[in-house]
Amino acid sequence: MSETALIVGASGIVGSAAAEVMAAEGWQVAGLARSPAAQAGLVPVAADLQDPASLRAGLAGLRPTRVVLSTWMRRPTEAEMIRVNGAMVRNLLDALRPAGSVRHVALVTGLKHYLGPFEAYGRGRVPQTPFREEQGRLDVENFYYAQEDAVFEAAARDGFTWSVHRPHTIIGKAVGNAMNMGTTLAAYAVLCRETGRPFRFPGSAVQWNGLTDMTDARLLARHLLWASRTPGAANQAFNVVDGDVFRWSWMWGRLASWFGIEPAPFDGTVRPLADQMAQDGPAWAGIAARHGLAEADLGRLASPWHTDADLGRPIEVVTDMSKSRRLGFLEYQATDEAFLALFARLRADRLIP
Repeated sequence: MSETALIVGASGIVGSAAAEVMAAEGWQVAGLARSPAAQAGLVPVAADLQDPASLRAGLAGLRPTRVVLSTWMRRPTEAEMIRVNGAMVRNLLDALRPAGSVRHVALVTGLKHYLGPFEAYGRGRVPQTPFREEQGRLDVENFYYAQEDAVFEAAARDGFTWSVHRPHTIIGKAVGNAMNMGTTLAAYAVLCRETGRPFRFPGSAVQWNGLTDMTDARLLARHLLWASRTPGAANQAFNVVDGDVFRWSWMWGRLASWFGIEPAPFDGTVRPLADQMAQDGPAWAGIAARHGLAEADLGRLASPWHTDADLGRPIEVVTDMSKSRRLGFLEYQATDEAFLALFARLRADRLIP
């Protein structure tokens, strides 16, 4: 039977990678957005997740068998995030219900399931690392939990299976993305090289010295595909990371070397990128003009606030992948190579010089 995937968030880091992987499998792939951009091999679906009438109109005639939910909307408080993001998932699944075609829904969340929301990120009582899926939810409000509950309720009602995917920080290409460490660090490195500023690690001593892991968007996309057609993965939540661990004290030099710069010594001082890059918009515009780059707006490439949240955490964060391994997902990605592959792609697409 032919498969049709509906990807919500198809222009983002996760969604674009998932679209490539599923299209390569011969699936028809549709991408939903309020104003979908043209993407090769992707059927555009224009709809607003906050507007049920818009969803009914946009999805009319579409009969997806697989749905990937890889989008969210940022709001000032967690309570508002819960209200808005939970409603968006419910609205989508309600609009898809009349067609009766959906057999599996994959929801992409993240390690804030274990770390808590942005308002209390990595602070207070968190589960022991490495994080394991059976550790469950924290006793705090979290919009990820609201998204999960909306999927669980619709699955029980409509009879489809589900999977929840919890990546760590994702490495991948997307322009205008709210959480994009790889491109943020690439832009920062270019600014340091072009202006002569030191390439300083912006985060905490815990992150510099401790172990961590990350998630390549391409590996996550293959995990989404695997879970959607592996019977044993049905109705399960999974951590998804590359499979290696590293210390930023090692990785920082690897990143610097690719850009032809020296990493500055780390003295234990936290120097947030939000402060370091706050006035860099004009400098980036000048770099873009000199090198003929495709994006002159630094705000469309870099998300310092999110990179600071990850690199400034006061705890070590590593993630257990045993559950997926036991069920047969054995793929691996070296994280330093994921960063370097992203940088090469950004350069090829004229997003960095």
